[in-house]
Amino acid sequence: MEKRVLIFAFLFIIISCSSSSNSDDDNTKDDDTVNEITYTASLEVISNPERGFMHSWSVNSEGTPLNLVTLNSLKNENVTIILRLYYLEAFKDSDLSTAQLDLIKTDFERLREAGIKCILRFAYNDDQSETDAPLNIIQTHLDQLKPIFQDNADVIAFVQAGFIGSWGEWHTTTNNLTTTENKKAVVNKLLEVLPEEIKIQLRTPLYKQEVFDYTTAIDASVGYGSSDIARVGFHNDCFLASPDDYGTYQNVTIEKSFISNEALFVPTGGETCPPSGIPTASCATADTEMALLKWTYLNLDWYGPVLNVWRDNSCFDDFQRELGYRLLLKSASLQYEANSNENFELNLVVDNAGFAPVYNKKNAFLIFKSTTGETTYKKALDFDVRKVIPAVNYELNESVSLSGIPAGEYNLFLKIEDSHESLADRPEYSIQLANSNVWDSIEGYNKLSHTLTIN
Repeated sequence: MEKRVLIFAFLFIIISCSSSSNSDDDNTKDDDTVNEITYTASLEVISNPERGFMHSWSVNSEGTPLNLVTLNSLKNENVTIILRLYYLEAFKDSDLSTAQLDLIKTDFERLREAGIKCILRFAYNDDQSETDAPLNIIQTHLDQLKPIFQDNADVIAFVQAGFIGSWGEWHTTTNNLTTTENKKAVVNKLLEVLPEEIKIQLRTPLYKQEVFDYTTAIDASVGYGSSDIARVGFHNDCFLASPDDYGTYQNVTIEKSFISNEALFVPTGGETCPPSGIPTASCATADTEMALLKWTYLNLDWYGPVLNVWRDNSCFDDFQRELGYRLLLKSASLQYEANSNENFELNLVVDNAGFAPVYNKKNAFLIFKSTTGETTYKKALDFDVRKVIPAVNYELNESVSLSGIPAGEYNLFLKIEDSHESLADRPEYSIQLANSNVWDSIEGYNKLSHTLTIN
C-alpha cells in the first residue's frame, strides 16, 4: 500500500510540476498547428456511478421503501450505489403480492430521483435455521419481476444471484437448491429475465465454473460480448476474513488468478467479515487484494472493525479513490484549426488509476461548445470506456466529422454518459475524470482545455 501511495504521489508531483504557472494544463505548441497538452491528475475523492463504497439496506416482505432524504444524503459520503436486499419470507409458497411489487417499483423511482444506482439481491430468510423457497417458486417470482427489471434497468448496477439459501448466499438451502442442476436453473432464469446489459454475480468462482462447465478465464474476445458467460461475475461476502475467505476459495491461488483475469470484463465486489485465523487486513494487504481482484465496490456497513483499521491507518480515503475505476486524462495532441468539410483528429491518452475497469457500457461524445455563446454540438465517439483497464495507458484516437458544425471557435469537452436515454442528461450518472479543474458538474462534461477554430 505504501509503495502504491508513494508512486501515486510522485506521479502527481511530476505531472503538477509540468503544468504552466498560469494554468492546470501545460499547453505548449510544438508547431503552429498542434496543441500538446499535459493534464494534471487530481487527488479528489470522486463520486462516479457504479463503483466505490456502498451501503447495504435490507427490507422484509411488503416493508418500508427507501427513504428519499437518506438517499439524497449519500452524496455527502461520496456514495453512488447501495445494495438493496429484498427478503421474500412471506412468499415461499405463493406469488409476490401487489404490495411487494409496488415496494420494489417505489424504490427504483426514489433511486432514480436521488441519482443513485443499486445492486440487487433477493433471499427468503436471514437465519440459517429458516427455510428458503423451492425452484418453481423462485422461477415464478423472477417471471413477476421481469417487467420491473426491464423498466428500471437504468438504475440497476449489478444483480447478486441470491434466492438460494440463507441471506441468498447459496448455502444452507432447505430445498436442495445447491445441486449443479438447480444452480444452473437459477442462473439461467436470472439471465433470461434481466435485460442483456445487466451483469449478475455469483458467490464463488467455482460456482461459475460449475454452471458453465469451464476452467479457463474468458478473454476479450468473449468478455466484451453479451453471451451468458460474459454476463456473470463474482461477489465475496467474507473478503479478507480467513485464508480462504470462509470457503469462498478451494484452491486459493488458482481461483484468485481466475477472478483477476475475468474481472477485466465482469465485476467483483462484496463485503468483509470478522477475521478468523488471520489478523485484520492491513492497508497494504487490502490494497494488494483489491488490486489483484479488481474490486469495484465494498460494503460500508459490514464489517465495521475492519473498515476502522483502514480509517485509523489513513488508507480509507485511498480506497474511496481507487475502488472501481478512476479514469483520468494524461495528455492530448489536438490541432488548433480544421476546415468544416474535414475531420477533426482527436488524440488523447487516458489512464485508469482505479482497481477495476468500467463494466457497464457508456456512450462517449466529443462536445463542441461555442466560445461566444451556449450553442453546443455533440459528436458520438466509438470509444468503449470499458477497455480502459487499470494501470495501462489507453490511446483514444478518432477522426471526428465536423459536418453540421458552423465555422467559429469552440471549446472542446469529453462526455461519458449513461447508455440509458433516461439518464443520459443526468450529470450525476456521467463519468467525471480524475483531473484538476476539468469537470462541469452542470452538464456532466470534462474540459479538454483546448479551443478549436473551424474555418
